Amino acid sequence: MEIQQIKPEETYELRHRVLWPDKPFDYVKLAEDAEGWHYGAFRDGELLAVISLFERDGVARFRKFATRPDCQRQGLGTWLLEHVIREAGRLGAHLLWCDARLSAAGFYQRFGMKPDGAVFYKGEIPYSKYVLKLPPTP
Repeated sequence: MEIQQIKPEETYELRHRVLWPDKPFDYVKLAEDAEGWHYGAFRDGELLAVISLFERDGVARFRKFATRPDCQRQGLGTWLLEHVIREAGRLGAHLLWCDARLSAAGFYQRFGMKPDGAVFYKGEIPYSKYVLKLPPTP
């Protein structure tokens, strides 16, 4: 297994297939994709999971975190999120956050992330903002 920085375009197929298969393909593209850092988890050269990181003024946000369904619950997501937490700190962020599907809230809580604010919906899917305070970088 390895994690590589990838181009935004390389994330689109997995984002679409895993997160929003019922939406048009362009729905998974973000206006700010060109300004972010995008990472892929690979096994034997095959892309299995993606995540995108955006940092501004000491606050980082990850978005469009998707793991191929047949590869979920195998530690890939944990490995990729741990990488992004380190990268956010390396970029100078003191706070990391995401909009988390409530169905995945337990996963984010294992990393020390805490809910912040009211539940909201994207379509019929309930979400909450989850935040993690990062230690100061040396």
